[in-house]
This record gives sequence, structure tokens and C-alpha cells, in this order.
Amino acid sequence: MFDLQPLRARLSAMVLTEGWRRRAALWSGAVAVALVAIVFAKASDAAFHVFQRVIAHSPWWALLLTPGIFALLAWLTAGALRPTRGSGIPQVIASLEQPDPEFRQVNLSPAVSAGKLLLTSLSLLGGASVGREGPTVHVGASLMYLFGRWFGFKDPRELSHFLLAGGAAGIAAAFNTPLAGIVFAIEELSGRFEHRFSGTLLTAVIVGGVVSLGLLGNYTYFGHVSALLPLGQAWGAIVLCGVVAGLLGGLFARVVLLTMSGHPRWLGRLKRDHPVALAAACGLIVVVLALLFGNGAFGTGYEQARSLVQGQAIVGHEFGLMKLLANLASYVAGIPGGLFSPALAVGAGLGHNLAVLMPAVDPKAFVLLGMCAYLTGVTQAPLTSAVISLELTDSGDLLLPILATVLIARGVSGMVCRVPIYRGLAEQLLANSAVAGGTTATAGTRPAD
Repeated sequence: MFDLQPLRARLSAMVLTEGWRRRAALWSGAVAVALVAIVFAKASDAAFHVFQRVIAHSPWWALLLTPGIFALLAWLTAGALRPTRGSGIPQVIASLEQPDPEFRQVNLSPAVSAGKLLLTSLSLLGGASVGREGPTVHVGASLMYLFGRWFGFKDPRELSHFLLAGGAAGIAAAFNTPLAGIVFAIEELSGRFEHRFSGTLLTAVIVGGVVSLGLLGNYTYFGHVSALLPLGQAWGAIVLCGVVAGLLGGLFARVVLLTMSGHPRWLGRLKRDHPVALAAACGLIVVVLALLFGNGAFGTGYEQARSLVQGQAIVGHEFGLMKLLANLASYVAGIPGGLFSPALAVGAGLGHNLAVLMPAVDPKAFVLLGMCAYLTGVTQAPLTSAVISLELTDSGDLLLPILATVLIARGVSGMVCRVPIYRGLAEQLLANSAVAGGTTATAGTRPAD
């Protein structure tokens, strides 16, 4: 009779090898990230639709709902859930820079991930001008880190690879943009690329993408966009969008970094001593902007940006700057929520404004260039901004104009904001950790917003 024991022993040894454990952790983690990203997207959309139905009865309900939820979120995130504030990408970057297990546990724990999902959805229930893509990166990195530990990986360098792969899978699943997820992890999260890491990154993005594709189907975030930009006209549009939108994006990033570091002093004292009242005041600002200029001040701005990209504008020329102010008020409030979708909406609005200056150019081309330029100005990640813009709109015909625009926007933004916004917020988080005495338990209570 054939003896199966040696075969079983060999199979057991194979399964227990580090390589197979790594694959199992990556595959299962990527599936989990994709599933959570889908659930998060549905929950966020449902929450904002509830808010829209409420204010459809009367816009004055927002005067109660928005400041109230902003204040509630500030109160809820004053303690152990403080790492859920903001987009979450700075927490991932800081965790990559600070490999201490306790520091990572504070900022990447399952409780923080669950809180991030629930509280970002609550932000949108209150009409906050925030997105879900940054929080998805935070949750994706946290989940992949958790799976890496579950499968027995303890080395901080190895776990950093899981963090990067989770962040890439998160942005890819949030936007349905696999290439953007890879570029984002290289350019924004790590700032470097290692040969050994390439397989880890690709595996996570592919597995997560297959799950998302199987459940949601193949779709383009803003729909297919066909826009032409003849060479002669292109340079005027490229320079105009790159300079104006890039400059405004850089100014937005600089103001955010200043306010998060406690400047001006009166605002810093208000954030420290009366964070709930400040959050309520920021919510009130968003409501006032909506009452004066339209409901585009609320939410991610996806519907408004899509209408501009498709050449069927449902907003006026006030939308871009108004949305910028709503985004700033929402972020200063210190509530959970990201910047990506609102930044794309602002850029679309700015492109819509600039198109008036060159009526002979296709307005949709201006909108696309404005989107990628403003996002570059805010994040100072030109490759990520270019790839996201291309994948969100399936607009390969504008590849070279988009690349030229983000290059200009990056240079202009760097003149007014020397540190990229996510890197700057991560440095503030690490600095607060050092001031608190270097102990991660204390550091976790004082991360940058």
C-alpha cells in the first residue's frame, strides 16, 4: 500500500515555508482590503444620500445636522480614536518611518480601522467635504499589516512591505485604478522602490483588483472622456492650468500644514482648548458656503466633477473656489475624511473657470488638466496625479498634455509649499511622538490631524 506520510510531510514543510506564508498573507489580505473597500464605498455613498434626502426637504436642516456632527466627531476622536482623524495617509507614512510595533499598533490597530470606516461615513452623513480614498489607504495598510502579523511575520522591514502593499491595494480598490495604486505606493508612501518589493506590490494590487472587478464589474470612475487638445493650443492650456491650479493646490497644502501645526496662534489655542466648538464652527462655514453658492459644498464633489468632465456642467463658475474653502474648513475641523475626491472636484471646477479664457479649446480638456494640476499642487505627487486622472477618465489621448501639466504644477506648488502635505503631516505626527517622550502609547494620543 502506498505510504502518503512522506508526501504529507513535504506538503506541510512547503506550506510552512516563509515564501508560502507570505503569499497566503498577501492573497488573503488583498481580498480583505478589496471587500472592505467595496463595503466602505457603499456605506459612504449611503450616508451621504441620507444627508441629501434630509436637506432636500429643507436646506436649513443642514444648520443643525452639519455643525452637530462635526462637533460629535471632534468629541469622539479626542481620545483613543484620535488616529482616525484626517485622511489616514500621514499615519501610514509615519508608521513606515517609525517601525516600532507599539507605535504601529496605536495608529494601525483594528479598532482604529473600524473607527476610520464608521467615522468617515458619519462625516459624510453630516455633509462634510471629505473623501473616502485616503481613509481606504489607511484601512488597507492596517489590514495588510494585521494579516502579515497573523501569518507570523515580525520583522519591521518585512511588515513595511505589507503596509505599502495594503496602501496600494486600498487606493486601487477605491478608484478602480490598479496602475495608480502601484504608482501611489512608490511615489507617495515610500518614496523608493525595491526590486524585492515589486512582486509583493503587484500581487496585492492584482488580487484586490480581481475581487473588485468580479463584484462591481469593469467601470471608469468618471466615465470615458473623449477630449482633443491640438498642439498649438495645448501649450497655452497646459501652462495656464499648471500655474494657476498648481499654485492654488500648493497654497491649500501650505494652509493645512500651518493650521495643523498650531498656526496662527489663536487658531492653535482654539484647537487645543475648544476642539468641539471649533469643529462646529467649521461645519457652520460649510453650511454657509452651501447656502450661498449651492449644495456642491457638501460631500466628495463627485457628481459635480463628473458633470464637468463629461461636458454637462451642473454647477457654475463659483464651484471651484467654493469647494476649496469647504475642503479647507472640513480638514481644519480635524474630523475623519480624505482629500483625493474633493481635490479632484476643486481641480475640475478650476479647469472649468480657466476654459473661459480660451474658448477655442475643448472645455473638457481644460477640466482634465485642472484636475491633475490641482491634485498635483496639493499632494506634490505628479506621477500619481497623472495616472489617477488618466485612469479615472480613460483619456489616453491627453497623456502628454497631462504629464506636462503635472510637471509645471509640481514646480509651482513647491515654490509655496516646500513639504508635500502628507509628508508634512506625517512629520508633525512623528514630532508630536518625540515631544511626548518617545513612547508610542503616548504618541498615539497626539497624532497630527
